[in-house]
Amino acid sequence: MRSSTSGHQLLPSRRRRMLPAWVRGVDRTVGRRLNASASWHVHDRAYTRLSRAADHGLLWYSIAATLFALGRRRAAIRGVASMLVASVTSDVVVKSFFAGPRPLFDDVPAVRRLRIHPSTPSFPSGHSASAAGFATGVALESGRSGLVIGPLAAAVAYSRLHVGAHWLSDVVGGVAIGAGVALLGRIVVPARAHDEEVSDDEVEQVVELITLPASDDGRGVLIVMNQGAGTAVIRLDPRSTIANRLPAAMVRELEPDEDMDDVVREIMAGEDAPQVLGVYGGDGSVSRMAHLALEFDRPFLALPGGTFNHFSRTAGIESVDLAIDALQSGSGIAASVGELTAGGRTTTVLNAASIGIYPEFVAERTRRKATLGKWIGGVVATWRQVRDAEPIDITVGGRRARVWSVFASVGRNTPGQAATMQRRTLSDGVLDVRVLHARGSRLQAVAALSFGRATRAVLRALRLLPPASDIEHITATDIAISVQPRHGEATFYAHDGELERRPAVGDDGRYTLTCRILPKALRVYAPAPSRAQEVLDSTRR
Repeated sequence: MRSSTSGHQLLPSRRRRMLPAWVRGVDRTVGRRLNASASWHVHDRAYTRLSRAADHGLLWYSIAATLFALGRRRAAIRGVASMLVASVTSDVVVKSFFAGPRPLFDDVPAVRRLRIHPSTPSFPSGHSASAAGFATGVALESGRSGLVIGPLAAAVAYSRLHVGAHWLSDVVGGVAIGAGVALLGRIVVPARAHDEEVSDDEVEQVVELITLPASDDGRGVLIVMNQGAGTAVIRLDPRSTIANRLPAAMVRELEPDEDMDDVVREIMAGEDAPQVLGVYGGDGSVSRMAHLALEFDRPFLALPGGTFNHFSRTAGIESVDLAIDALQSGSGIAASVGELTAGGRTTTVLNAASIGIYPEFVAERTRRKATLGKWIGGVVATWRQVRDAEPIDITVGGRRARVWSVFASVGRNTPGQAATMQRRTLSDGVLDVRVLHARGSRLQAVAALSFGRATRAVLRALRLLPPASDIEHITATDIAISVQPRHGEATFYAHDGELERRPAVGDDGRYTLTCRILPKALRVYAPAPSRAQEVLDSTRR
């Protein structure tokens, strides 16, 4: 049925009851004036093509791939996740509730019409929800990227009006849903720009800047490349960058069956042994090469190539180019490291070592990675921990305790956190140990290890986090933890995201992990701080 005044369909009873009369009046007025406005072929076709390009999120997937290639990985992931949730919310949930009709196809000027006029319910605009969700999600992680994508998202939302596919209220409702979903997502998974900023009164920054041998062309530098690093994310191949900027460097790619230790030791035993040891890889590869750099007393070059790159990010090494800049300028940092010993085996720890829920999560994720991939496998592993996790019995400092987890961070870390995946300081000379006592539920324990400080207050108010008193803080230069594994179960420990099977138990049915700090022991190439930063001695607190 047509309206006698607008030439558009009357809104059905459910939509008319849900939307105020003045909103319906604005919809009709905007639609009438837009359809009566002069047509400009190039202008109209541009909006038609833009609207079609956003079908099924293809435009946003393409932009996300570009963001990945440019190193804005978190922005791309958050943008796509927000878009998908916003799309489902608008197209599956809200559309079925409102069930409003779209503007009449015949009222739209021919040059603006889509090839196929949509027949699904009109309110809200799914294209607008997806556009706003993606743009807002990206902006939460990268403000500059958001400034570029925001106008494009607005153009996509307007294009749905221009082609006559939606009413104004549909577009406004879609934008509200998309932006709302992205902002709610920030509560669940805090944006890095806000989550990783730690105020000086929380963690005193301890950095000792040093001068290291510079190499303009890579002469005397060994770079080992882990081909399996960072497979869970998309990143640019670093080979051309390394070849162009460090043509004289020795680059060695590890084969799947090769061990980094064996390869490096063989090269170091030859003539003209490298003067700098470098690695392209994730946290596990970086910590392994750091161990070798300490063994051979060589400066260390970390080229970030993993999924998270925790140590590299703390050192300000956000890209391969920044690492090479530091090498060519000879700027560096004296970084403290941990030395972890278990069953006679000693390992260098750059970020943190842990026992309890987290290693079991990594083990479960590893088992499912081949069939489900790292991210979906991680979701399944988290669910299994919520359902099946069991506390462990330990002895630390002569006291027995039943705990969900223990994390030993290199250097003082953010107060109040149970999990310290990424270190906050580089030259601090202590271990920051967090013991999560098993007084609450599995769900509370997993939540405490999964979420950052930006969401702690909300989750604690909802009783989804254990009370702060359940998290014990221990600051020490060394620590020994005796663990009693559960009978018949394989128990693991982890360091820098790498999983290790526990050592054999002794006559008392226990095994012991010891960790000690090596203050400022690792000489690592790193860019100079971007702002004036006081060089502090790690003992001055």
